[in-house]
Amino acid sequence: MSSETPIESQAPAGSPAERSTSATTGDVPAFGWSAYAERVNGRFAMVGFVAVLLVEALSGQTFLKWAGFVG
Repeated sequence: MSSETPIESQAPAGSPAERSTSATTGDVPAFGWSAYAERVNGRFAMVGFVAVLLVEALSGQTFLKWAGFVG
């Protein structure tokens, strides 16, 4: 039984994909539509959404009004 993760077993020995896995998962960061990219984008979206909620809660105005997009 091998102790390699599925990602490591798919990459050729010594390839960049074998060495550059994510720090928290076995996923390999890849350009384009990959599970890793979607996870990172989702996390940034959640942080942005919470930031908008905080702006609205602390200012007492909607985000669009606070940012000057509506009068």
